[in-house]
Amino acid sequence: MCRLCALTSSEPLSPMKAIEALDVMREGHDGSGVGLFLSDLGGPWEELEGAPILSGIFTNDGLKRLDRFMMEIGFMTKYKLTIKTPKTAPPGVPKRDVYLIRAYELPEEWDSLAPQEIQNRLMDIRLQLRRMGQEKEDMIVFSFWPDCIMIKEIGDPMTVAEYLRLDRKELHARIILAQGRQNTNYAINLYACHPFFIQGIATMTNGENTAFVPIREFLSSRGFPGYMGYQSDSEVFTHILHYMRHFLGLDLEYYKHVITPLQDEVLETHPNGAFLKHIKRSCRRLIIDGPNCVIGCLPDKRLFMVQDRKKLRPGVVGGKPGLYAFSSEMCGLDAMIPDRDKSKDVQPMHLDTAIVGPDRREVRLCSQMDT
Repeated sequence: MCRLCALTSSEPLSPMKAIEALDVMREGHDGSGVGLFLSDLGGPWEELEGAPILSGIFTNDGLKRLDRFMMEIGFMTKYKLTIKTPKTAPPGVPKRDVYLIRAYELPEEWDSLAPQEIQNRLMDIRLQLRRMGQEKEDMIVFSFWPDCIMIKEIGDPMTVAEYLRLDRKELHARIILAQGRQNTNYAINLYACHPFFIQGIATMTNGENTAFVPIREFLSSRGFPGYMGYQSDSEVFTHILHYMRHFLGLDLEYYKHVITPLQDEVLETHPNGAFLKHIKRSCRRLIIDGPNCVIGCLPDKRLFMVQDRKKLRPGVVGGKPGLYAFSSEMCGLDAMIPDRDKSKDVQPMHLDTAIVGPDRREVRLCSQMDT
């Protein structure tokens, strides 16, 4: 199984706080990989509001190709963090040329574009770079979006973190999602490593989704370019949330009603039963199956956790005003916030969505039985 942990803090924190929690949970993952999603960034990135940030891994030739491509389409560098590594990589970690995190200034001709058009164009550029990289195996592009950084690598999470010096201040963030373990159901591929991301939405999963194929086919048939890839059966959790919000106009409280709808007999007496039946019928091909705990982040900086219909994977949320953590194991939560009031910890059940808002004041539980 994977191991997951996430932090939401009023003050920027080092991602090492989450990596250390993964290390505490090391008996539950095989040390084959690590993925990080950082948002609500601190440090130099705070001054770059609206500037899309490119995160990826490049060969030296790939970096040259990136520079030519971005200049041709009118993007100029505003700030960059280049992670160059020692000549010798630790055992189990591939040797890379450059880990790049670079913020760009939008082209002047984009000034008149609507926000949704800008979002779609940023996604299209990310997908184009991904295809370019796959053609020559010289680029791996994880994200291209404002206020977001993603880092992924094969190897033991703590070993990778020390090798890349992830404790540097330029990587401090108020929202941190971390996952330990490569996706071993498929070939080793960093695009299969959690967290997954699309247009400001990120999720990661501990578990498996045996309804992956029909969900993938439904999403792929929507005609939206971002619904692609699917090297992991968990990537659809991110895309379902995106589809629900962007195409159906539904907020987070409906996510469970889409992926794990209530039984028909329960809906008969539910205050919103008629509408929820309509969602269940319309989105029946998005219903998940299998044991899952999903932790995710929305563009408005809400962090959430949901479980499968039988709660077959553990998950716990706890903390204190200004600092909350989500974890797939209690020991991970203890590592991140040891001085919290543990009597206030929340373990979401099969009907619940646990949410911590951007104010970081409390954990809110939303039940599928609520109006």
